[in-house]
Amino acid sequence: MGKQVLVDLSHPFGNGNPLWPSNGDFHIDRVQHMPMHRRLLQTFNDFHMHNSTHADSPSHVLPETPYTHELPLENYYGPAVCLDIPKKHWELITVEDIDEAAKKVEGGIQEGDWVLICTGMNKRWGENDDYFMYSPGMSIEGAKHLVFDLKVKGVGFDLQALDHILYTYAAQHGPGPYVPRIVDEYVKEFGHEPKEDFPEWEPVHEILLGNNVMGIENLGGDIEKVKGQRFMFSAFPLRWYMGDGTIVRAVAFIDEDKLNDVPDRVYKYGVY
Repeated sequence: MGKQVLVDLSHPFGNGNPLWPSNGDFHIDRVQHMPMHRRLLQTFNDFHMHNSTHADSPSHVLPETPYTHELPLENYYGPAVCLDIPKKHWELITVEDIDEAAKKVEGGIQEGDWVLICTGMNKRWGENDDYFMYSPGMSIEGAKHLVFDLKVKGVGFDLQALDHILYTYAAQHGPGPYVPRIVDEYVKEFGHEPKEDFPEWEPVHEILLGNNVMGIENLGGDIEKVKGQRFMFSAFPLRWYMGDGTIVRAVAFIDEDKLNDVPDRVYKYGVY
């Protein structure tokens, strides 16, 4: 066994980080600062937990299901594989995609694994349509395969949500469409409304969270370094009482000699 290293699989968060269409920004005040107080003390006045890299709790989408503080820490830790499944504009991740990618990882997918999916969209994390409006996403069949056939512990995506963007209220579900132009663009491209192809509201959320399978959105950081590999994984939550999900610090514990030879991720957005 080689030297074990920690690889950050999280995007940073804070004022100026990319936002999902309906989310508000972080508002952070410096109530003490060095020139006056010789101390730095910051307060969060608005803090939306479904920003940046975060884990949803079942209570986010299903009534009378566990809140964040009720979930055991074991849910957020365990052996993991990172599947390399490149996807483009509005494509779906299929059962076949999962099985083919799993064949390239040592040991494949084993019962109780975390499955992290790297589509390449992590590299587009930012205030752009590629990441949010044209996002690929998990198919219903793929989600069921992970939960019922493979019996995984959790699934994480380098994507805007557990669900394809057209299964969300950014398009035609719930209080949507929050972004009517993507409905118009879909009609122009395919000749019919997206709801005909994506009729359910966040089905992957319900398949995962309704079966005690954790879900993480917006994986990033240096995920490219661990794709195609097996490792130990943690993404521990804040101990938020009655929380519906929290920002997490997603980390891979892996032998240094297994890392893919790619540059470290450098973040350039936001206000510093």
